[in-house]
Amino acid sequence: MSHGQIERIDLANLPTPLERAERTGALVGAVSLWIKRDDLTGMGVSGNKVRKLEYTAAEAVGNGADTLITCGGIQSNHCRATAAVAARLGLSCRLVLNGKPPSVPEGNHFLDLLFGARCSFVSGVDLDGMRGAMEKAAEECRREGKKPFIIPLGASDATGSLGYVQAVEELAGQSEGLGLGIDRIVIPTGSGGTLAGITAGVVSLGLPWKITAFSVAFPSTFFDTKTRELFDGLREKYIPELGSPEGRFEVNDDYIGEGYGLTTPEQLGFIARVAAAGGLLLDPTYTGKAMWGLSGELKCGRIDPAENIVFIHTGGAFGLFAYREGFSEVLNNS
Repeated sequence: MSHGQIERIDLANLPTPLERAERTGALVGAVSLWIKRDDLTGMGVSGNKVRKLEYTAAEAVGNGADTLITCGGIQSNHCRATAAVAARLGLSCRLVLNGKPPSVPEGNHFLDLLFGARCSFVSGVDLDGMRGAMEKAAEECRREGKKPFIIPLGASDATGSLGYVQAVEELAGQSEGLGLGIDRIVIPTGSGGTLAGITAGVVSLGLPWKITAFSVAFPSTFFDTKTRELFDGLREKYIPELGSPEGRFEVNDDYIGEGYGLTTPEQLGFIARVAAAGGLLLDPTYTGKAMWGLSGELKCGRIDPAENIVFIHTGGAFGLFAYREGFSEVLNNS
Protein backbone atom coordinates (compact mmCIF):
# COMPACT_ATOMS: atom_id res chain seq x y z
CA MET A 1 0.00 0.00 0.00
CA SER A 2 1.34 3.41 -0.96
CA HIS A 3 1.17 6.34 1.45
CA GLY A 4 2.13 8.87 -1.21
CA GLN A 5 4.97 11.31 -0.66
CA ILE A 6 5.26 11.89 3.07
CA GLU A 7 8.18 12.36 5.40
CA ARG A 8 8.52 10.46 8.65
CA ILE A 9 10.98 10.92 11.52
CA ASP A 10 12.04 7.69 13.21
CA LEU A 11 11.11 8.29 16.87
CA ALA A 12 9.35 5.14 18.13
CA ASN A 13 10.73 1.74 19.09
CA LEU A 14 8.93 -0.40 16.52
CA PRO A 15 7.51 -2.95 16.19
CA THR A 16 5.92 -2.98 19.62
CA PRO A 17 5.31 -6.43 21.15
CA LEU A 18 2.09 -8.40 20.72
CA GLU A 19 1.61 -10.42 23.90
CA ARG A 20 -0.89 -13.02 25.10
CA ALA A 21 -2.53 -11.79 28.32
CA GLU A 22 -4.01 -14.91 29.89
CA ARG A 23 -4.42 -13.62 33.44
CA THR A 24 -5.90 -10.30 32.34
CA GLY A 25 -8.14 -12.17 29.90
CA ALA A 26 -9.40 -14.42 32.69
CA LEU A 27 -10.16 -11.36 34.82
CA VAL A 28 -12.23 -9.61 32.13
CA GLY A 29 -13.83 -12.78 30.74
CA ALA A 30 -11.98 -13.23 27.43
CA VAL A 31 -10.73 -16.64 26.32
CA SER A 32 -8.08 -15.21 24.00
CA LEU A 33 -6.92 -11.70 24.88
CA TRP A 34 -3.79 -10.21 23.33
CA ILE A 35 -2.20 -6.85 24.13
CA LYS A 36 -0.49 -4.76 21.45
CA ARG A 37 2.02 -2.99 23.67
CA ASP A 38 2.02 0.50 22.21
CA ASP A 39 2.76 1.70 25.72
CA LEU A 40 6.32 0.56 24.88
CA THR A 41 6.96 2.86 21.92
CA GLY A 42 9.59 4.74 23.91
CA MET A 43 10.35 8.47 23.33
CA GLY A 44 9.49 9.64 26.82
CA VAL A 45 7.19 6.62 27.24
CA SER A 46 4.83 8.33 24.82
CA GLY A 47 2.48 5.47 23.97
CA ASN A 48 0.35 5.73 20.84
CA LYS A 49 1.02 9.45 20.43
CA VAL A 50 4.58 9.03 19.17
CA ARG A 51 3.39 6.96 16.18
CA LYS A 52 1.36 9.98 15.06
CA LEU A 53 4.10 12.45 15.90
CA GLU A 54 6.60 10.63 13.68
CA TYR A 55 4.59 11.99 10.74
CA THR A 56 3.30 15.23 12.25
CA ALA A 57 6.71 16.37 13.52
CA ALA A 58 8.23 15.56 10.14
CA GLU A 59 5.64 17.83 8.52
CA ALA A 60 6.45 20.57 11.02
CA VAL A 61 10.20 20.33 10.45
CA GLY A 62 9.62 20.22 6.69
CA ASN A 63 7.73 23.50 7.00
CA GLY A 64 10.67 25.10 8.80
CA ALA A 65 9.00 25.24 12.21
CA ASP A 66 11.02 25.83 15.37
CA THR A 67 8.11 25.61 17.83
CA LEU A 68 5.44 22.94 18.28
CA ILE A 69 2.09 24.06 19.70
CA THR A 70 -0.66 21.70 20.81
CA CYS A 71 -3.43 21.35 23.37
CA GLY A 72 -5.11 18.90 25.73
CA GLY A 73 -6.10 18.26 29.31
CA ILE A 74 -3.68 18.85 32.16
CA GLN A 75 -2.91 15.10 32.22
CA SER A 76 -2.77 14.85 28.41
CA ASN A 77 -0.53 12.06 27.14
CA HIS A 78 -0.42 13.80 23.76
CA CYS A 79 0.85 17.07 25.24
CA ARG A 80 3.54 15.26 27.19
CA ALA A 81 4.55 13.28 24.10
CA THR A 82 4.71 16.46 22.01
CA ALA A 83 6.93 18.09 24.63
CA ALA A 84 9.25 15.05 24.59
CA VAL A 85 9.44 15.02 20.78
CA ALA A 86 10.14 18.76 20.68
CA ALA A 87 12.99 18.30 23.16
CA ARG A 88 14.36 15.38 21.12
CA LEU A 89 14.33 17.46 17.93
CA GLY A 90 15.68 20.67 19.49
CA LEU A 91 12.39 22.56 19.05
CA SER A 92 10.49 24.77 21.47
CA CYS A 93 7.08 23.63 22.73
CA ARG A 94 3.99 25.57 23.76
CA LEU A 95 1.12 23.68 25.43
CA VAL A 96 -2.42 24.96 25.95
CA LEU A 97 -3.87 22.95 28.84
CA ASN A 98 -7.58 22.84 29.64
CA GLY A 99 -8.03 23.30 33.37
CA LYS A 100 -6.86 25.33 36.34
CA PRO A 101 -3.12 25.49 37.03
CA PRO A 102 -2.36 22.91 39.75
CA SER A 103 -0.57 24.06 42.88
CA VAL A 104 1.84 21.14 42.48
CA PRO A 105 2.43 19.71 38.98
CA GLU A 106 1.89 15.95 38.86
CA GLY A 107 1.97 13.12 36.36
CA ASN A 108 2.09 14.16 32.73
CA HIS A 109 2.06 17.88 33.51
CA PHE A 110 5.16 17.47 35.67
CA LEU A 111 6.86 15.79 32.70
CA ASP A 112 5.71 18.58 30.36
CA LEU A 113 7.73 20.97 32.50
CA LEU A 114 10.74 18.64 32.72
CA PHE A 115 10.82 18.48 28.92
CA GLY A 116 10.97 22.28 28.84
CA ALA A 117 7.47 23.02 27.56
CA ARG A 118 5.91 26.42 28.19
CA CYS A 119 2.34 25.92 29.44
CA SER A 120 -0.69 28.18 29.45
CA PHE A 121 -4.12 27.33 30.87
CA VAL A 122 -7.71 27.82 29.76
CA SER A 123 -10.83 26.65 31.59
CA GLY A 124 -14.25 25.54 30.43
CA VAL A 125 -13.66 25.94 26.69
CA ASP A 126 -14.80 23.66 23.87
CA LEU A 127 -12.74 22.43 20.92
CA ASP A 128 -13.14 25.72 19.09
CA GLY A 129 -11.95 27.55 22.18
CA MET A 130 -8.87 25.35 22.38
CA ARG A 131 -8.09 25.99 18.72
CA GLY A 132 -8.46 29.73 19.34
CA ALA A 133 -6.08 29.56 22.30
CA MET A 134 -3.50 27.74 20.16
CA GLU A 135 -3.82 30.39 17.43
CA LYS A 136 -3.21 33.05 20.08
CA ALA A 137 -0.10 31.20 21.28
CA ALA A 138 1.10 30.91 17.68
CA GLU A 139 0.66 34.65 17.14
CA GLU A 140 2.69 35.33 20.29
CA CYS A 141 5.44 33.08 18.91
CA ARG A 142 5.46 34.94 15.58
CA ARG A 143 5.82 38.26 17.39
CA GLU A 144 8.86 36.74 19.13
CA GLY A 145 10.34 35.90 15.71
CA LYS A 146 9.61 32.19 15.93
CA LYS A 147 8.00 29.84 13.39
CA PRO A 148 5.22 27.90 15.13
CA PHE A 149 3.45 24.78 13.89
CA ILE A 150 0.06 23.94 15.40
CA ILE A 151 -0.67 20.26 16.03
CA PRO A 152 -4.40 19.60 16.58
CA LEU A 153 -5.78 17.89 19.67
CA GLY A 154 -4.30 14.38 19.81
CA ALA A 155 -2.49 14.92 16.49
CA SER A 156 -5.81 13.72 15.09
CA ASP A 157 -5.54 14.87 11.50
CA ALA A 158 -4.86 12.94 8.31
CA THR A 159 -1.09 13.17 8.73
CA GLY A 160 -1.14 11.90 12.32
CA SER A 161 -3.54 9.10 11.40
CA LEU A 162 -0.89 7.63 9.11
CA GLY A 163 0.87 6.39 12.24
CA TYR A 164 -1.93 3.90 12.82
CA VAL A 165 -2.29 2.92 9.19
CA GLN A 166 1.32 1.78 9.60
CA ALA A 167 0.50 0.16 12.96
CA VAL A 168 -2.18 -2.02 11.34
CA GLU A 169 0.36 -3.22 8.76
CA GLU A 170 2.72 -4.04 11.64
CA LEU A 171 0.01 -5.89 13.58
CA ALA A 172 -1.12 -7.82 10.51
CA GLY A 173 2.43 -9.09 10.02
CA GLN A 174 2.78 -10.08 13.67
CA SER A 175 -0.55 -11.92 13.79
CA GLU A 176 0.29 -13.79 10.59
CA GLY A 177 3.63 -14.84 12.07
CA LEU A 178 1.85 -16.16 15.16
CA GLY A 179 -0.91 -17.86 13.21
CA LEU A 180 -3.38 -15.69 15.11
CA GLY A 181 -6.68 -15.02 13.38
CA ILE A 182 -7.71 -11.68 14.89
CA ASP A 183 -11.45 -11.22 15.32
CA ARG A 184 -11.59 -7.84 17.03
CA ILE A 185 -9.44 -4.82 17.81
CA VAL A 186 -10.31 -2.89 20.99
CA ILE A 187 -9.03 0.64 21.67
CA PRO A 188 -9.80 3.70 23.75
CA THR A 189 -10.65 6.76 21.65
CA GLY A 190 -10.40 10.41 22.63
CA SER A 191 -9.96 12.71 19.65
CA GLY A 192 -10.43 10.02 16.99
CA GLY A 193 -7.12 9.96 15.13
CA THR A 194 -5.98 6.53 16.28
CA LEU A 195 -9.43 5.11 15.50
CA ALA A 196 -9.42 6.63 12.00
CA GLY A 197 -5.90 5.34 11.30
CA ILE A 198 -6.72 1.81 12.46
CA THR A 199 -9.92 1.80 10.43
CA ALA A 200 -8.06 3.10 7.36
CA GLY A 201 -5.42 0.39 7.76
CA VAL A 202 -8.02 -2.35 8.09
CA VAL A 203 -9.95 -1.04 5.06
CA SER A 204 -6.78 -0.64 2.97
CA LEU A 205 -5.56 -4.17 3.66
CA GLY A 206 -9.03 -5.72 3.31
CA LEU A 207 -8.84 -7.27 6.79
CA PRO A 208 -11.97 -8.81 8.36
CA TRP A 209 -11.22 -7.45 11.83
CA LYS A 210 -14.01 -5.85 13.84
CA ILE A 211 -13.03 -2.58 15.51
CA THR A 212 -14.53 -1.58 18.85
CA ALA A 213 -13.54 1.75 20.34
CA PHE A 214 -14.53 2.93 23.80
CA SER A 215 -14.95 6.69 23.92
CA VAL A 216 -13.37 8.48 26.85
CA ALA A 217 -14.75 11.93 26.05
CA PHE A 218 -17.22 12.45 23.21
CA PRO A 219 -20.54 10.86 22.14
CA SER A 220 -20.30 8.15 19.49
CA THR A 221 -21.76 10.43 16.80
CA PHE A 222 -18.67 12.66 17.05
CA PHE A 223 -16.52 9.82 15.74
CA ASP A 224 -18.73 9.12 12.74
CA THR A 225 -18.14 12.69 11.55
CA LYS A 226 -14.48 12.77 12.59
CA THR A 227 -13.63 9.50 10.84
CA ARG A 228 -15.28 10.59 7.58
CA GLU A 229 -13.34 13.86 7.78
CA LEU A 230 -10.01 12.11 8.32
CA PHE A 231 -10.70 9.56 5.58
CA ASP A 232 -11.33 12.45 3.19
CA GLY A 233 -7.98 13.95 4.21
CA LEU A 234 -6.16 10.63 3.85
CA ARG A 235 -7.58 10.16 0.33
CA GLU A 236 -6.71 13.70 -0.69
CA LYS A 237 -3.13 13.68 0.60
CA TYR A 238 -1.87 10.10 0.85
CA ILE A 239 -4.09 7.14 -0.07
CA PRO A 240 -6.29 8.04 -3.07
CA GLU A 241 -7.71 4.52 -3.34
CA LEU A 242 -8.87 4.37 0.30
CA GLY A 243 -12.36 2.90 0.65
CA SER A 244 -15.18 3.90 2.97
CA PRO A 245 -15.15 3.65 6.78
CA GLU A 246 -18.92 3.12 6.91
CA GLY A 247 -19.83 0.05 8.96
CA ARG A 248 -16.19 -0.84 9.68
CA PHE A 249 -16.05 0.29 13.31
CA GLU A 250 -18.24 0.86 16.34
CA VAL A 251 -17.80 3.39 19.13
CA ASN A 252 -19.25 2.61 22.55
CA ASP A 253 -19.86 5.70 24.70
CA ASP A 254 -21.44 3.89 27.65
CA TYR A 255 -18.29 3.93 29.77
CA ILE A 256 -17.32 7.63 29.69
CA GLY A 257 -18.77 8.09 33.16
CA GLU A 258 -18.70 11.67 34.47
CA GLY A 259 -16.48 12.85 31.63
CA TYR A 260 -12.95 13.06 30.28
CA GLY A 261 -10.33 12.44 32.94
CA LEU A 262 -12.99 11.71 35.58
CA THR A 263 -13.24 8.30 37.19
CA THR A 264 -14.98 6.40 40.00
CA PRO A 265 -13.83 4.22 42.90
CA GLU A 266 -15.27 1.23 41.00
CA GLN A 267 -13.10 1.94 37.95
CA LEU A 268 -10.01 2.60 40.07
CA GLY A 269 -10.59 -0.70 41.86
CA PHE A 270 -10.80 -2.44 38.49
CA ILE A 271 -7.50 -0.88 37.36
CA ALA A 272 -5.89 -2.07 40.60
CA ARG A 273 -7.20 -5.61 40.07
CA VAL A 274 -5.82 -5.68 36.52
CA ALA A 275 -2.42 -4.54 37.77
CA ALA A 276 -2.36 -7.15 40.56
CA ALA A 277 -3.63 -9.95 38.32
CA GLY A 278 -1.17 -9.62 35.47
CA GLY A 279 1.25 -6.74 36.00
CA LEU A 280 -0.48 -4.58 33.38
CA LEU A 281 -0.70 -0.85 34.12
CA LEU A 282 -3.78 0.93 32.79
CA ASP A 283 -4.59 4.61 33.27
CA PRO A 284 -7.89 6.10 34.51
CA THR A 285 -8.38 8.37 31.48
CA TYR A 286 -7.90 6.07 28.47
CA THR A 287 -6.90 2.42 28.75
CA GLY A 288 -8.59 1.83 32.09
CA LYS A 289 -11.95 2.94 30.72
CA ALA A 290 -11.49 0.89 27.55
CA MET A 291 -10.58 -2.31 29.41
CA TRP A 292 -13.42 -1.62 31.85
CA GLY A 293 -15.72 -1.29 28.86
CA LEU A 294 -14.42 -4.49 27.28
CA SER A 295 -15.03 -6.34 30.54
CA GLY A 296 -18.58 -5.02 30.71
CA GLU A 297 -19.39 -5.92 27.10
CA LEU A 298 -17.95 -9.42 27.53
CA LYS A 299 -19.96 -10.05 30.68
CA CYS A 300 -23.25 -8.93 29.15
CA GLY A 301 -22.62 -10.94 25.97
CA ARG A 302 -22.42 -8.10 23.45
CA ILE A 303 -18.86 -9.25 22.68
CA ASP A 304 -18.29 -12.99 22.27
CA PRO A 305 -15.79 -14.23 24.90
CA ALA A 306 -14.49 -16.81 22.38
CA GLU A 307 -13.18 -14.17 19.96
CA ASN A 308 -9.47 -13.53 19.46
CA ILE A 309 -9.30 -9.98 20.82
CA VAL A 310 -6.35 -7.60 20.48
CA PHE A 311 -6.40 -4.67 22.91
CA ILE A 312 -4.27 -1.74 21.76
CA HIS A 313 -2.52 -0.46 24.89
CA THR A 314 -2.07 3.22 24.08
CA GLY A 315 0.03 4.07 27.15
CA GLY A 316 -0.67 6.67 29.81
CA ALA A 317 0.88 5.14 32.94
CA PHE A 318 2.18 8.52 34.15
CA GLY A 319 -1.42 9.66 34.47
CA LEU A 320 -1.86 7.21 37.34
CA PHE A 321 0.09 9.45 39.68
CA ALA A 322 -2.48 12.24 39.50
CA TYR A 323 -5.06 9.84 40.98
CA ARG A 324 -3.03 8.68 43.97
CA GLU A 325 -5.57 9.90 46.52
CA GLY A 326 -8.41 7.99 44.87
CA PHE A 327 -6.31 4.85 44.59
CA SER A 328 -5.26 5.13 48.24
CA GLU A 329 -8.88 5.01 49.33
CA VAL A 330 -9.61 2.04 47.09
CA LEU A 331 -6.53 0.08 48.15
CA ASN A 332 -7.07 0.82 51.85
CA ASN A 333 -10.64 -0.48 51.61
CA SER A 334 -9.77 -3.62 49.68
